[in-house]
Amino acid sequence: MDPVSLQLGTSHLWSWLVRLLSKDPEWLNAKVKFFLPKMDLSSGDKAQDAAQGVILQLGRLHTQGRATWQAFIHCVCMELDVPLDLEVPLLSTWGHGDGFPSQLEPGEESQPASQLHHGLKRPYQSCGSSPRLKQCKNQQLELARRYLQLLKTSAQQRYGGGSPGPGQPLAFHQAYIPPILQWSRTTVPFHTQEGAALAEDGADVSIRDLFNTRADKGPRVTVLLGKAGMGKTTLAHRLCQRWADGQLDRFQALFLFEFRQLNLVTCLLTLPQLLFDLYVSPEAGSDSVFRYLEDNADRVLLIFDGLDQALHPHCSREKEGPEDPSPALALFSGLCRGTLLPGCWVLATSRPGKLPDCLPVEAATVHMWGFDRPRVEEYVGRVFSDPLWQEAALAELRESRPLQSMCAVPALCRVTCLCLHRLLPGSSPGQAAALLPTVTQNYVQMVATLGPRGCLPPESLLDLSEVALRGLETGKILFSLGDIHPSTMAFGAALGLLTSFCIFTGPGHQDTGYAFTHLSLQEFFAALYLMASPKVDKTALVGHVTLNSHWVLRTKARPGLLDHLPTFLAGLASCACRPFLSLVAQQDETWVSAKQAAVMQALRKLAARRLTGPKVVALCHCVGETQEPELASLVAQSLPCHLSFHNFPLTYTDLAALTNILGHRNAPIHLDFEGCPLEPHCPEALAGCKQVENLSFKSRKCGDAFAEALSKSLPTMGNLKKLGLSGSKITARGIGHLVPALRLCPQLEEVSFQDNQLKDWAVLNIVEVLPCLPRLQKLDLSRNNVSVSTLLCLTKVAVACPTVRTLQVREADLIFLLSPPTETAAELQGAPDLLGNAGQRKEAQGRSLTLRLQQCQLRVHDVQELIAQLQEGPRLDVVDLSGNQLDDEGCRLMAEAASQLRIARKLDLSDNGLSVDGVHCVLSAASTCETLAELHISLLHKTAVLTFAPEQDQQKGIWRRAALWVSLTPLMPSEPLLHPTRIRLTHCGLQAKHLEPLCRALRGSCHLSHLDFSGNALGDEGAAQLAQLLPGLGALQSLDLSENGLSLDAVLMLALCFATLQWLLHLDISSESQHVVLRGDRRGRDRLAGGSLPQFPAGAQFLAFGQRCVPRTFCLSQCQLEPLSLTRLCETLEKCPGPLEVKLSCEVLSDKSLETLLHHLPRLPQLRLLQLSQTSLSPKSPLLLADLFSLCPRVQKVDLRSLCHVTLHFKSSEEREGECCGRFTDCGLSQEHVEPLCWLLSKCEELNQLDLSANMLGDDGLQCLLECLPQLPISGSLDLSHNSISLESALGLVKTLPSCPRVREASVNLGSEQSFWMHFSRQEEAGKTLRLSQCSFGSEHVPRLAAGLNQSLKLTALTLSQCCLGLEQLTLLLRLLRWPVGLFSLRVEEPWVGKAGVLTLLEVCTQASGNVTEISISETQQQLCLQLEFPHQENPEAVALRLAHCDLGTHHNLLVWRLMETCARLRQLSLSQVNLCDTSSLLLQSLLQSLSELKTFRLTSSCVSSKGLAHVMSGLSHCHHLEELDLSNNRFGEEDTKVLMGVLEGMCRLKRLNLSHLPLGGAALAALTQGLGHMTLLQSLRLSHSQIRDIGAQHLAAVLSELTELRKIDLSGNGIGPAGGLRLAESLALCKHLEELMLGYNVLGNDTVLRLAQRLPHHLKVLHLPSSGLSLEGALILSQALDGCPYVEEISLAENSLAIGVPHFHQGLPLLRQIDLVSCEIDNHAAKPLAASLVLCPALEEILLSWNLLGDEAAAELAQVLPQMGRLKKMDLEKNRITACGAWLLVEGLAQGSGIQVIRLWNNPISPDVAQHLQSQEPRLDFAFFDKQPQPPRGS
Repeated sequence: MDPVSLQLGTSHLWSWLVRLLSKDPEWLNAKVKFFLPKMDLSSGDKAQDAAQGVILQLGRLHTQGRATWQAFIHCVCMELDVPLDLEVPLLSTWGHGDGFPSQLEPGEESQPASQLHHGLKRPYQSCGSSPRLKQCKNQQLELARRYLQLLKTSAQQRYGGGSPGPGQPLAFHQAYIPPILQWSRTTVPFHTQEGAALAEDGADVSIRDLFNTRADKGPRVTVLLGKAGMGKTTLAHRLCQRWADGQLDRFQALFLFEFRQLNLVTCLLTLPQLLFDLYVSPEAGSDSVFRYLEDNADRVLLIFDGLDQALHPHCSREKEGPEDPSPALALFSGLCRGTLLPGCWVLATSRPGKLPDCLPVEAATVHMWGFDRPRVEEYVGRVFSDPLWQEAALAELRESRPLQSMCAVPALCRVTCLCLHRLLPGSSPGQAAALLPTVTQNYVQMVATLGPRGCLPPESLLDLSEVALRGLETGKILFSLGDIHPSTMAFGAALGLLTSFCIFTGPGHQDTGYAFTHLSLQEFFAALYLMASPKVDKTALVGHVTLNSHWVLRTKARPGLLDHLPTFLAGLASCACRPFLSLVAQQDETWVSAKQAAVMQALRKLAARRLTGPKVVALCHCVGETQEPELASLVAQSLPCHLSFHNFPLTYTDLAALTNILGHRNAPIHLDFEGCPLEPHCPEALAGCKQVENLSFKSRKCGDAFAEALSKSLPTMGNLKKLGLSGSKITARGIGHLVPALRLCPQLEEVSFQDNQLKDWAVLNIVEVLPCLPRLQKLDLSRNNVSVSTLLCLTKVAVACPTVRTLQVREADLIFLLSPPTETAAELQGAPDLLGNAGQRKEAQGRSLTLRLQQCQLRVHDVQELIAQLQEGPRLDVVDLSGNQLDDEGCRLMAEAASQLRIARKLDLSDNGLSVDGVHCVLSAASTCETLAELHISLLHKTAVLTFAPEQDQQKGIWRRAALWVSLTPLMPSEPLLHPTRIRLTHCGLQAKHLEPLCRALRGSCHLSHLDFSGNALGDEGAAQLAQLLPGLGALQSLDLSENGLSLDAVLMLALCFATLQWLLHLDISSESQHVVLRGDRRGRDRLAGGSLPQFPAGAQFLAFGQRCVPRTFCLSQCQLEPLSLTRLCETLEKCPGPLEVKLSCEVLSDKSLETLLHHLPRLPQLRLLQLSQTSLSPKSPLLLADLFSLCPRVQKVDLRSLCHVTLHFKSSEEREGECCGRFTDCGLSQEHVEPLCWLLSKCEELNQLDLSANMLGDDGLQCLLECLPQLPISGSLDLSHNSISLESALGLVKTLPSCPRVREASVNLGSEQSFWMHFSRQEEAGKTLRLSQCSFGSEHVPRLAAGLNQSLKLTALTLSQCCLGLEQLTLLLRLLRWPVGLFSLRVEEPWVGKAGVLTLLEVCTQASGNVTEISISETQQQLCLQLEFPHQENPEAVALRLAHCDLGTHHNLLVWRLMETCARLRQLSLSQVNLCDTSSLLLQSLLQSLSELKTFRLTSSCVSSKGLAHVMSGLSHCHHLEELDLSNNRFGEEDTKVLMGVLEGMCRLKRLNLSHLPLGGAALAALTQGLGHMTLLQSLRLSHSQIRDIGAQHLAAVLSELTELRKIDLSGNGIGPAGGLRLAESLALCKHLEELMLGYNVLGNDTVLRLAQRLPHHLKVLHLPSSGLSLEGALILSQALDGCPYVEEISLAENSLAIGVPHFHQGLPLLRQIDLVSCEIDNHAAKPLAASLVLCPALEEILLSWNLLGDEAAAELAQVLPQMGRLKKMDLEKNRITACGAWLLVEGLAQGSGIQVIRLWNNPISPDVAQHLQSQEPRLDFAFFDKQPQPPRGS
């Protein structure tokens, strides 16, 4: 018996165990390798027989310690067929801690080196500390050779054999299939022969290709990037195996390190220690071996696996020498940077993320992408050796998209094959795949099938899951023996879920480590623990359902270990996993469902968020794992319509998950992938996705392999409209795959292949598909490599293909723009020949083509070929050949061919090397083209552009679209459509010698209208020569000679052209800027001929409305005007025909020059306007200009502003004598200038207006001017505002008024906006009015004001507004104001008036010296108005009544007594917006009883109580002579209304009654109608908004016949319908004197209006029917009835649906002043009859047409009639459909002399910039929201 059995004391069990294991030695060897990964089982002591070998193996296991032995016993009982009677004693004896004898426990810690490297052992010796042996070179080489052989032998032993060796990453062995490797980035060039294929993204990279670089020195570093499960670690071990097999013969030594193991090394290491102590140690001479490795570093390969798992050291200090101890990562850094072992090869594997800074920038990066479909099938074929099972497995894969997606990941492919291997036997086709729909269920099936004897112990599963979660949460993926319970260890080993290997924790320290076979497996078990453990509540569970953004990969050095945990949680939340979870948790399904529901709810919340691209992909993975269609639909619908993915890697599995979710979406989606590393075959995942509408890829990682994969999916994406594949590396090979696929996508609308590596053949191959894509609108082939010959082939395609509308080529740009023809897709696909048949040629004739070939290096021979192509093609819209090398000959050829090529818009030949001689050639060739609209050549700016007018049919379309212009300038039937031509030869270096041949060529030009020679060198000689040649060029519209070095002599010579050139109307010259332009009149017809709308020329006036005399304009600016120059200029202008306008501008004009100019004015009878702008004048100039009124009687207006702007207007000889106007504003005039100025102005016969505002007159100057006023013949107004005057001037004005008999009104405002206006009349005025505002009167000023007023006997009205006149000052003023005889009105506007109250204000009235005849109080307007009558007289009746109230014991009675005395003759009492208290109302009662002469009483919009109203009504009942009563807008109750009606019964003399806005109920209305029956004198009745409705209307209709004197009636807004309206219409017909009828805002209907129209009152002046339910028929009949009415002044039909039923007049309304048609739905169709009707109303002042549907045609009609409406002041066209064209028409209409003040155009479709420009041309156009209508001067 062996010693172990003796020590154990269990000889029976021991002998049985030996017999059992002897039957299965391979199983025992596998377990020994698992628990002893470094043990060499092929060497050492050889057993005599099988039993001795088993005993030896058991002894090795037993010496490892208690935990290893217990785990091994659990494996025996779990995996082998052990009888129950022996399993129990085995587990009870050796399966628990107490069964291991204590004397063996010290052996747990002992790990002799002989057992670690059996057969390769050496005494431990640290390389870093051993002394260097002095050996000869041969000995060194021998030691190195022996070590290299030792390395290879060690690797061969590790990877030899058919079964998995120790340290292999997978628990079950399969044949190796290399995954897809793709170069991502490298700065080191590859050998041309060895590495040429590597430059192309997507090409498979072999293992040998990884090391094919040309770098002979420096680091040679390659980083292998791949997501988890792609096979990075497997590839690292594969490299070791191939090296051991001799396939990587370029390397003598290969070292493999895993960072997950290096992280466990806590001590610092040197490089020799890393290589020898942690890998394979030399038998001797470590220093010599290391020196040999240094000398041959280029043949040394170091592989570092798991760089993303490296722990970064705290110290960043870099070590330079190999002897300096450093952390493992620092050693890796030194190797990469070449400071350690320089010249060696380094290969590192990592998950995508932020790579350490230690990597050099020149390191090559390779992406590992897993398996494509051929690799998957090859792998499956090797797994299933049996052909039948192999075919069955492949059939399952081909029919299941989920399995295809999972198998793209090599790790999952292995799991899937394992599951299929167990599921296929005994299953029907498709059944096995149905059990593997998700990754999670794949793992579930794997665990279930790996279970021993099909049994899964729940406790072991849960324990293993807990280990997995604990490890992930602490960042641990390597476990020691103490981290895992022996039974759990045995369970993991039995199922192949755990793997073991030897780990080194430092020199001389090593241990056995355990890990899950793959990280994703650990994540699966962690998720299982979260779902199945009762210790994890729902809150903790939901906390793990997160989406880790991949953006952290750019900043996070170590990616997390929980990336797939949410995915597995989602997978376990599916219903299919519920039984499995219930088994593991040992709970019922209700408990499991609650946890699953928590996960599902967390996913729903995530779906509602706005997620970035990486999180969207993560969410799609999670939702796909749940297999919940409802959740998938929720996520699909919540995705944005444009989904972008930027700069993170995407695999086939990612796109498959996204496609799966999109399958549940209803709306289309746009997918945009930019800068994303993409798995080459990932587009195959999009196959069949109908939801994708736009698909765009932009990444240098996409190559031919990617294009091939995409070509397989494109035909299946039936709704794809836009495809973008730009910024890629696709070559002709990739295009060869894509083109056949594109032919199968007829629905495509846009395709982009820009920025690829396409050559000529590939580009031509692409354009061949154009006929097969009937809906294609754009094909972008920019930034590819296309030659000139291919470019001409493309133009041939563009000409022949019927769908191409534009070919645009500019440097790297190459774009086809297409428009689908009428043929169906099938028809187009049936005609692939681009040259086309007859039908296609017919289609080509009907289309237009734009061709832009810019900067394409085209030469003359290319142009000849191009012309030949274009002559056979369709009509051309634009041909742009700018930036080529055509030279003169090529430009000439194109210009000659222009007419034959039928170019519709433009031919651009700019930047083609054109010379001065070429200018003449191009001009000669182009001038014969009948459709030429403009030729612009500028050699300086390298411009040569020919613009063409539309052909006949197109121009007719323009005329139809611009019918408004046709109506203004109609063509005669026989007059052909002309094409005015503009020739611009600017900056071409032309001289005088070139003019004659150019003009000879121009004579052949058709309809030359504009000629531009600016920027040349013609000089005076050229100007003189051109003046002689101009008559031979016909009638031009403009001639530009700017920047030609012309002197003033040349300018004067050009001015003489006014007499020789009939077309010349404007000559505009600027000396400094050398601007010289001759212009004629530009008609709208000519603008239309060019195919464009008007361009708003500055200051232009047109002949658009018939022939009128347009003045000729001579503008000379920025020049020195000396007396001699002015004399010559005036003498020249004397010879020019008129009418003439002269506009001059110079920096300074001396008095002598001004006198010279003014002296010549009488000799210019044709002069209409003289303007000096921006010209500085002396202070003496106002006097010189004032004297002009007498020197030149034709002067009508002199306007001088700021001593730098002068405008003189002259009367024509035909005009009768008119009034003159003088404006001298801001001219610095002071007191010394007043007398001479007045003396000069007094010689003017009729001076209507004089404006001296903004000067410096002051009080003294103003007083001097007021004294001179009687001498001035002013008949209109005098403006003295802003002259620094004070209160003294206001008092002086009051004092001066008596001496100015013709002054009728004066106004002074001393506030911030100081104003001083005086208005005059031709004759002496009987009454004058004075308004003083903000004059700040003090107590000392009141007597002076009163004294002045007492002397101004003709002053009838005084307004004091905000003059600081308090209660005391007003009282004093009333006392001192005494007139001999007459009426005087005083209005006071002060803030205290609104607060004083009615009692106080009435008490103020008692202080007046005369009789108060009118009182008006408005608290809101802070206004008190009094009318006084002088002298004071007593009323006998009032005296008697006053004596009856002679009890003066109270203040109230005393006040009443005084009021009766002062107001005895009061005729009007008006209280508006007052708060009438009971005391005030009682006072009013007493006062009203004494007012026997009261005619008018108004109490409106006030607050009065019922008691107070009773007092007032009681007082009114005594006013028997009352003629007007206004109680509108008060808040009366029903009882108050009854009291009012009771008083009305006795008022038989009333003429005006206003009860608007008072609720008149049934009883009140009956009482009112009864009272109205007695008011036979009533002339005005206003009951608007009183809610009388139909019943009230019928009551009123009954009494209207008795009101024979009625002239005005207002019943607006009373809810009257057709029933009441008809009764009213019948009764109103009996009111023969009716003048104003207001029935708006009642739904009267057509019947009522028709009845009214039949019997309209003869004297009707005002008719208001807004919003009356009026229709087209009613409006037409009403307009017929109104037509010819002689007295109508105002009509309102607003807010009725009139449409074309606008008023149609034939006779017109001679007195109509205002017509309101707001919001009547009037459109352009009604514009013409409306304008014709408005012309028949000559007195119109206001037209309101806002909020209608009027467009430019309506504006044209209105613009035509504007000049005929002399009295029109305002036209409102707000909120219509008038564009800039219509607004410009209105500007032209205003230019015809209309007196209109404003045209409102707010909220029309006119851009702000255009509106601003229009308003600058015509200030009377108002585009603002608020009405800015200018107010006319008071009294004008």
